[in-house]
Amino acid sequence: MTDSVMSKAATMEIPINSNGDTGALAEDDSLEQAAKLQWSLDEKVGSSRGTRDLQQVMVSGPNLNETSIVSGGYGGAAEGIIPTGSIKGPAVCYNPEFNKRIPVTGFGSNMQHSTSSSSMTAEEATRGVAVEKYEAVKKWGLNTYKCTKQMISERFGRGSRTVDLELEAQIEVLRDTKRKYENVLRLAKALTNHFYNMVQTQHALGDTFADLSQKSPELRDEFGYNAETQKLLCKNGETLLGAINFFVSSINTLVNKTMEDTLWTIRMYENARLEFDAYRSDLEELSLGPRDAVTMARIDAAQEQYQVHKEKYERLRSDVIIKLKFLEENKVKVMHKQLLLFHNAISAYFAGNQQQLEQTLKQFNIKLRPPGADKPSWLEEQ
Repeated sequence: MTDSVMSKAATMEIPINSNGDTGALAEDDSLEQAAKLQWSLDEKVGSSRGTRDLQQVMVSGPNLNETSIVSGGYGGAAEGIIPTGSIKGPAVCYNPEFNKRIPVTGFGSNMQHSTSSSSMTAEEATRGVAVEKYEAVKKWGLNTYKCTKQMISERFGRGSRTVDLELEAQIEVLRDTKRKYENVLRLAKALTNHFYNMVQTQHALGDTFADLSQKSPELRDEFGYNAETQKLLCKNGETLLGAINFFVSSINTLVNKTMEDTLWTIRMYENARLEFDAYRSDLEELSLGPRDAVTMARIDAAQEQYQVHKEKYERLRSDVIIKLKFLEENKVKVMHKQLLLFHNAISAYFAGNQQQLEQTLKQFNIKLRPPGADKPSWLEEQ
């Protein structure tokens, strides 16, 4: 009887009106009996199969990120489809056995948390760099203001400055010596250029005399004597040019490298002296004011800065004294050698003593460039 009722119910047509409601059936009693019978069969199978079916659906069901929610029935418009990937918040699954919603983790919450953490880390790093730059600019601005104020006060005779009379006298002597040595270097370069042009003229003149001695038989001997004399003078002139070039190179090194390095240290020392006096004056002004809590805190900070710049000033002062001492010793050695070379070479050349001139170059280890090597190669120019 059950099979006949189920087969009859399965082959029945259920009309649906325009609203989706079922119409009146002629055999309502038969359908009600079939439904009750089907419910009793489900009761006999037990809850185990329902649980197993639920687990199967959970395992092999569609991916939650790929499913969609249809809001308007099977015949609804496409606008009613909402992808589940656009729904924010943790995914949930409804379990009818326990009658509650179970959150499904691992779909997007961890990713959102890691993204927000990395964004916060980058923001904190950027903020730290900005704060560091701000503090550096603030410190530089305050230091520049104090030094400018101190410099203006010294210019107008209102502020006091630290003076080391002995050291400042040595610095002034060095600057005067550098100016005089620069003049010597300028004149030596001018002498080199003029003498080089004279040697080139002698070389051309000797070639001309030699050519005329071949083409003028009646004056062959006279042209020949003059050609040999000019060639000898040209050779000795090239030797003297080697000595003068060595002299110019040594003076240039002494003036533009050794002395300039010492003067750079002196400029650093003078800047440190200005900063030291600026913070010293600031500390003296604060010490003359009231002694409340705020002023005492400012005095402590000023005392700390004063001590730092005092140590820097004393360190650079010691460096300047040492460099001035070594510079003086080096200057005496270099100039003693170069002045002796210049004197011996000039005397031997204008005395016509070729042997003494060559001996002078050997004494100071000066090597002449071979003919045609005046211009450096492309590899030396790199």
